Amino acid sequence: MRRRTAGVRRRSAPPGGHLTLGPSRLARTLALAVLAVLAAVWLLPMAWAVLTAFKSEQDASDPGHWFGPAHGFTLHGFATVWERGDLPLWMLNSFLISAAVTVVTVLVSAMAGYAFSRTLFAGRRWLFALTVAAVVVPPQILVVPWFRQMLTLHLLDTYAAVVLPQTVAPVMVFILKKHFDSLPRELEEAARIDGAGHWRVFWSVLLPLSRPMLAAVAIFVFIGAWNNFLWPFISTSDPALMTLPVGITAVKDAYGVQYAQTMASAVLAALPLVLVFLFFQRQIVKSVATTGLGGQ
Repeated sequence: MRRRTAGVRRRSAPPGGHLTLGPSRLARTLALAVLAVLAAVWLLPMAWAVLTAFKSEQDASDPGHWFGPAHGFTLHGFATVWERGDLPLWMLNSFLISAAVTVVTVLVSAMAGYAFSRTLFAGRRWLFALTVAAVVVPPQILVVPWFRQMLTLHLLDTYAAVVLPQTVAPVMVFILKKHFDSLPRELEEAARIDGAGHWRVFWSVLLPLSRPMLAAVAIFVFIGAWNNFLWPFISTSDPALMTLPVGITAVKDAYGVQYAQTMASAVLAALPLVLVFLFFQRQIVKSVATTGLGGQ
């Protein structure tokens, strides 16, 4: 009886241990319906923000016409935000800072992940444990030490002051370390037989195999740096160094809360990120599916 029961259990388990819907059309229809409802709930705030951005301030404050404004859609909110602030400079600053943070973070995190994954040195386990523990440390706790450090180095009100503290990303080190662990060591051994050292193996063997993961990490870092408000706000006081979130907040505080203009600013700030995601979405999906971010 035990053997029969065990056999029945093995046959009833889905292949590969993954949950499947099976051939039932009803189950698939219900699953798609639930996913559609969840997608609609997630998209509703975004749709409201976009619609509000194209309204006048009078219509934006009217709850009776949240979808169709009484006076029609207008670009007045975008034009006002563009005139009151220096959006081209803020976008340029945000792009330069985010790109610098992304390049340095990906390079440093990849080298650290390779060191933890493929090399042996004294204190390796303790240092990696400290890196993992640093993942749970909120960045807000580090603001005061960062500020004192930049003040000591005379870097306040510079691009370096905004960029350098944001390049510390323990979670990216952890992700890349786990990714390098999943790569076959036979390729590294073959390269070492040909006389390659650590740098050659890292640069010519492992990095080309890690392009999808590096692209996903770069996108996540870029988005985080682009949306970062607290540290750029604290580390700079020069209006010429303002990033887009800081500049938009300064305009909003100067002219009060105006819903249409606030949503127009948010749409303008999010537009570059949407374009970046649309351009690199294949790399993100590929990295999640094949390199371990999906819990595999």
